[in-house]
Amino acid sequence: MQILPWALGFGATGVLAFFAFQSNPPKSNATIEPGSRKIGNLVVEEVSPKRDDKVVKTEAEWKMILTEEEYRILRRSGTEPAFCEGYLTNKEKGVYHCKGCDLPLFRTDSKFDSGTGWPSFFQPVKRENVWLKSDFSYGMDRIEVLCSRCDGHLGHVFPDGPRDQTGLRFCINSASLKFHKSEGKDETEGKKGEKPPI
Repeated sequence: MQILPWALGFGATGVLAFFAFQSNPPKSNATIEPGSRKIGNLVVEEVSPKRDDKVVKTEAEWKMILTEEEYRILRRSGTEPAFCEGYLTNKEKGVYHCKGCDLPLFRTDSKFDSGTGWPSFFQPVKRENVWLKSDFSYGMDRIEVLCSRCDGHLGHVFPDGPRDQTGLRFCINSASLKFHKSEGKDETEGKKGEKPPI
């Protein structure tokens, strides 16, 4: 039996989450393609994308605007414990933005209960708002999800999301997000008839 990455390093909570997940794993139509470095139909970019609005700060500046936990996760690729609440059970309508630079990342209509202990989404607000790179840390082959504007670490993406959507699960740390509650139509909504981002 293969140990899933999110079940490692969290003591009893992680072990219980792992076995609960194994007893009822989600189905998916997405796959990771090691040769081409793709997950589903998303290409792993490896290099931070260029943007006119790129946010670059020194480590000292990041430490001034982020809490210790936010800094550990966003700037040091940390992971918060499973089921630590945060935005895990948030059911309000709105948009999750990057805690580091306020870029819109995920809408609540793409959020789903994955049972893994972290907020999970099947697609970002816009494909260009996140970038993906290979993560071989801890002897595992994973795909890291980062904010494309400030390069903040958000979490990882896995090919075990809802089959009736993208088949992907963007597993995101609550500490890397801030929630903007909707006051009606949000600024990230696409035009009528527009294709979804992925």
